[in-house]
Amino acid sequence: MLIIAGTLTLEPGRREAFLTAAHDTIAQARQAQGCLDFVLSADPLAADRVYVFERWESPRELLAFRGDGPSEDDMSVVVAGDVARYEIASVGPP
Repeated sequence: MLIIAGTLTLEPGRREAFLTAAHDTIAQARQAQGCLDFVLSADPLAADRVYVFERWESPRELLAFRGDGPSEDDMSVVVAGDVARYEIASVGPP
């Protein structure tokens, strides 16, 4: 299992438009084979920050989706990012 998680910093005042434009990408991801979770969400305290969380069954499904992922236009308002890929070996209760 893979988790993609982190934050994106956007140009000031562009977050709502970015999240609205991302609706189709989120819907496509959630329908993609191997996608267990996919969300982009607004940080309630930082007006220019978006959280990224994705959970995939395997690298193969993630890479297949990435080929159909967001366009450069969708990402043009991102000024910084701190997103990482985590490979999960086991999962258990909290």
